[in-house]
Amino acid sequence: MTIDWINFAPWPALAGGLLIGAACAALILFNGKIAGISGVLGGLLGGLMDRLSSHRVTAKGADLGWRAAFIGGLLLAPVVYGLAAPLPASTIDTDTVVLISAGLLVGAGTRYGAGCTSGHGVCGLSRRSPRSMAATATFMLAGFVTVYVVRHVLT
Repeated sequence: MTIDWINFAPWPALAGGLLIGAACAALILFNGKIAGISGVLGGLLGGLMDRLSSHRVTAKGADLGWRAAFIGGLLLAPVVYGLAAPLPASTIDTDTVVLISAGLLVGAGTRYGAGCTSGHGVCGLSRRSPRSMAATATFMLAGFVTVYVVRHVLT
C-alpha cells in the first residue's frame, strides 16, 4: 500500500479520527463497553454459538443487539461512503495463503494479548491503562520488526 502524499489531505483523516474517538467515548459512556473490535466480535460470535448449542449464554438479547449493530456498522460504512465518494483503490500484493496465515496469527495475538489494537490502542490508552500501554508498545514494536525483516532482510 502506498500513500499519495502529494494529494494527501489531513482533514478527512482528522474527521475520521474524531468520529472514532466520539464513537468509543459514546459506547463506554452510554453502554459501559470498550470498543475493541475483537472483543465485540468475539462476544457476538460466542453469544450466537451459545444460542445455537443451547449451552450457557454469554451475550443475551440486548448485548447481542449492540454487538451486531456495531459490526454491521463496520461492514456497512464503506458501502455508504462509496455512495458519496469513490472508494480509494486498494491492491493486495501477496497470495491467499499468506493472508490467511496473517489473519490467524492476528486472531491468536488478540486472544493472547487480551484485546486488539482498537481495544488497547484507542480505548485503553485513553483510559491510561498500563496493560494497554504495554500491549500497544508490543504491537508497534512487532510491526516495526516485521516490516524491517520483510523489507530489508528477506528481500
